[in-house]
Amino acid sequence: MIWDILNKLPEGSDMEEKKIELFIPGELKDEPIIFNMIKNFQIDIKIIEASFSAESGWALLIVGGKKQEIDRMLDQLKSSGITVEIRP
Repeated sequence: MIWDILNKLPEGSDMEEKKIELFIPGELKDEPIIFNMIKNFQIDIKIIEASFSAESGWALLIVGGKKQEIDRMLDQLKSSGITVEIRP
């Protein structure tokens, strides 16, 4: 799995993982956001915690993969109206 690979990569590799927090507005609550992240980008996702209601959604994720692929995914999420925050 990618998590084993990420932990063994030499320094300077273009693979990374990021903890991200997503705030999903109500108008996107019926969209398969996490499914589309996996389908459309070459990344792995660990769902740490998530909560969804009729009004909005929230998710704390760890995403792993190539830096440029993660950045591309984050840009797409932001452009679709999802607020993304990078966590330490």
